[in-house]
Amino acid sequence: MKISIVTATYNAAATLRDTLDSVLAQDYANIEHIVQDGGSTDGTIELLRAYAPRYGGRLRWVSEADGGIYDAMNRGIARATGDVIGLLNADDYFLSSSAIGCVARRIAQGDVESVYGDVRFFDPNQTHAQGRLYAGRSFRRWKLRYGIMPPHPTFYCRRSVYERLGAFDTSFRIAGDFDCLFRLLYLGQLSSAYLPLSLVAMRTGGVSSSGMASRLESMGEITRSIRSHGFSFTPLHKMVRFAIRAADKLSDAVCAPRTTPC
Repeated sequence: MKISIVTATYNAAATLRDTLDSVLAQDYANIEHIVQDGGSTDGTIELLRAYAPRYGGRLRWVSEADGGIYDAMNRGIARATGDVIGLLNADDYFLSSSAIGCVARRIAQGDVESVYGDVRFFDPNQTHAQGRLYAGRSFRRWKLRYGIMPPHPTFYCRRSVYERLGAFDTSFRIAGDFDCLFRLLYLGQLSSAYLPLSLVAMRTGGVSSSGMASRLESMGEITRSIRSHGFSFTPLHKMVRFAIRAADKLSDAVCAPRTTPC
């Protein structure tokens, strides 16, 4: 089974090295890394050129203007040739060398078309061990109706899913990942499984985690997404969402996901 990892990047040379190193460290051999660069001018291109020989032909990158992060992700997905596709942001990295192997073995069982695991959020000045856990353990499909999704940086699905149901709506600036998972998991009833494993370390400070203004914009886009698909999303839904998230965070605080091989 070939796994395609898609990384959308723009002027992220300062963190992209960690991303590339974590892909190279994977103990699963059949990996294709697609880097979709938006025309960086900060040394990203030079970094990709330097890393390409170490990948042994498994790194495929292009630098071209795009319409934003979700457009870049769509372009990367369209270029992917793997049986399974996942996304790894340019400021994130895998926590374990066995992450992709675990993904591949679970999907290869044949009973699900997608998997997701856990994420560790951390401040750039901290280590991932100090970061807040965002666990997929408590996710249930019905929670999408309340604006709650599984950790998107850990989501992997068969390439045929994107071909059948589409990828990202580029009209979103922050919540395109939620809209995509709402269509795939809720509307499309995509079969999925949870991997009890911390797969990805995710730096805070990005567009979706950089303060109250971004959180309010994200909630506005989540509301637009749900309503655009013919469902209501009222203040009551938002109150229930708050309660569910509080309960999930409490659950996350006491659970101990693995970072060792699955």
